[in-house]
Amino acid sequence: MPTDLLGREYETFVAPESLHQHGPARIIAMCNQKGGVGKTTSSINIAGALSIYGRRVLIVDFDPQGASTVGLGINANSVDNTIYTALFNPSMDVHDVVVHTRFPNLDIIPANIDLSAAEVQLVTEVGREQVLAGTLRRLRNEYDLIIIDCQPSLGLLTVNALTAADGVIIPVAAEFFALRGVALLMQSIEKVQTRINPDLTVYGVLVTMYTRTLHSEEVLQRIYEAFKGKVLHSVITRSIKLPDATVSGEPITMYAPEHKTAKEYREVARELIARGIVA
Repeated sequence: MPTDLLGREYETFVAPESLHQHGPARIIAMCNQKGGVGKTTSSINIAGALSIYGRRVLIVDFDPQGASTVGLGINANSVDNTIYTALFNPSMDVHDVVVHTRFPNLDIIPANIDLSAAEVQLVTEVGREQVLAGTLRRLRNEYDLIIIDCQPSLGLLTVNALTAADGVIIPVAAEFFALRGVALLMQSIEKVQTRINPDLTVYGVLVTMYTRTLHSEEVLQRIYEAFKGKVLHSVITRSIKLPDATVSGEPITMYAPEHKTAKEYREVARELIARGIVA
């Protein structure tokens, strides 16, 4: 039986069979208030890996920087309709906002700088925490997984994502400073669970940017002490191929399918399926 970097034994996650029918989707918020920990990279590459395994995946770019949009080769400034349009135009069919990428089974609702105005506009909205949930409700039966790529903050946009989601995956870089903001994030998750979305679950903590150094090993141990069984067995190592894939506008699972990092993200996808987080 294999062991992970923490020495935990686990059964090998075998490649899953394709699905004969799709939906309803599980909705996952990829969330961490600290920037630069791999939220967008993980959103794109987990989605890419799952799409290869025959799952229909939708990424919701919920960051005004539009990194997921650009990371899939889409010019964020050239799209007419974005998630911002869908949020504040009730008469619009949300299907008109979905962009079909050049990769089978992988779609995205794009974002650009327009979304930065949403935080202020949501303040005056009725049911302001549930606007995104209402938007995604019309798409849920068409996908197996919807990933919300959150911005690095704990404002109203992130609260909307947590309200819409069934669960959260928290990417944490294997660096000391990446640990500091997780406690605040957990407090926000608990408030949303208590007040708005009692079914919200932390599906897992994904360790990213791991290097074989004493520092990374110590941080990995601290993450495990804090989250125990929530830490996914799959760990993403730091790699120059990831920014190369981003520049190319492709998930690394398509850009360099035999690269170590592509294999790690496929392992994450298989683990999510094996744990029943994704169908």
